Amino acid sequence: MKRYATVVVLLASAVSFLVGVIVAGGLPPASPAMTAAQPFRASERGPARTASSVSPGVVNFADVAERVNAAVVNIDAASRAGHDRHRREPEDLPTLPNGSDAPHQGSGSGFIIDRQGFILTNYHVIEDADRITVTLADGRAVKGEVVGTDPAIDVALLRIDAAGPVDPAPIGNSDDLRVGEWVCAIGNPLGYVHSVTVGVVSFMGRKLFDASLDDYIQTDAAINLGNSGGPLINARGEVIGINSAISSRASNIGFAVPINQAVAILPQLKTRGRVSRGFIGVVLTDVTPDLQRSLKLTVSRGALVQDVSGDSPAERAGIRPYDVILSVDGRDVLTNEELIRDISGRQPGSLTRLELLRDGRRVAAQVKLTERPRDTTGTDSLPAQRRGSAVPEDTPLGLTVREYDPLFAKRLDIPASVQGVIVVRVDPTGAAFVPAMRRGFVIMEINRQPVRTVADYDRIVGASRAGDALAFYGYDPSVGQRSLIIVTVDAK
Repeated sequence: MKRYATVVVLLASAVSFLVGVIVAGGLPPASPAMTAAQPFRASERGPARTASSVSPGVVNFADVAERVNAAVVNIDAASRAGHDRHRREPEDLPTLPNGSDAPHQGSGSGFIIDRQGFILTNYHVIEDADRITVTLADGRAVKGEVVGTDPAIDVALLRIDAAGPVDPAPIGNSDDLRVGEWVCAIGNPLGYVHSVTVGVVSFMGRKLFDASLDDYIQTDAAINLGNSGGPLINARGEVIGINSAISSRASNIGFAVPINQAVAILPQLKTRGRVSRGFIGVVLTDVTPDLQRSLKLTVSRGALVQDVSGDSPAERAGIRPYDVILSVDGRDVLTNEELIRDISGRQPGSLTRLELLRDGRRVAAQVKLTERPRDTTGTDSLPAQRRGSAVPEDTPLGLTVREYDPLFAKRLDIPASVQGVIVVRVDPTGAAFVPAMRRGFVIMEINRQPVRTVADYDRIVGASRAGDALAFYGYDPSVGQRSLIIVTVDAK
């Protein structure tokens, strides 16, 4: 009887449940796995979800683009004559997504940062421009005025006087970025205005041009020609970078200037039109375990001085090679990059107290900073044209060359057997303007005559006559090969 009663109770419960389901109008919702297995019917589509109804953690870049798109502008930079719109360094890995050596009207992107009409973009977008036209998202085209530039980190500040309101982009904090975080880029790649691409942060702090200042954000969000100067945006719709460069060897490697770097110099750009940075004149390296062991150093951190520039603040303060800089005004120095950023953030003329380790003893040095030269190589550091290798203004064949630089060779992994002079500029109107002759090319021989110095180059080229064919034999770091380039001398 007890077993019979139990069965009756279970059957009654099941009947009650089924009756309840029928009254309620359907079965309970299926599990996510079951839902995914069912075919989708248009008639079952529910009401569209708003941005606020999206589940936490889900990135909706449609909403992000809609909020920021109005702040993105197209920039056309026209010149009366062709200019070299690339940055000063050889084309090893990065290629600027804007312009070429041939005379033409360049274009890029930018974004509005406030309601007064200030716009951030790349310096290389507007470099040497005689007229700048800014086209807003609503189609208005207005004249742009250059307020200030900082070629060192490739940033420019423009201003427009638009008839009507402008929509600024929200500015974020690039220091909060993490590798793997979703980002999107908005710009005008290849003339396709207001294109949106999405990717992730691939690396933070990438070095491309100047190891002492570069702090690039690397991303796989597609960046192409014309994206230069446009915003890199996080999932909250905030600008955290300025798209600046792309890899010449891959289609999914792009680089952006961290927005914090640009924001830090805005006051100087607005008031002075340029940026002054502190400078002490040393070449530095980090203290590594191997270095510590080989030099028998008593510290495992700091910035070791490799070289001191002549007539520099460091030389006047008595700083020597092998000194290890341990602190700046009482603040510990862990790496050479940290020291350089600290010094660069100070104003020229200011006094700085350095604590040094010298031959096992701790000593102090008082340094009066000067202004950082516009062109430096790799660190705080020595000017690129150091040791008397001046660059002439009127260059034969349209090539500007300089002495061989060991730092350059090390950075691009150039074989030790390669010796010569380095091409630093190719005039697009010169006789040597051919695709294979590019910045960074190391000229080793001309007509089988060795070229070891700028004087050798000037002597050989200077003796040539109109119509002569010159065979430039050298090494191209961009392809890792030696090659011959034939140049015919124009009438002088």
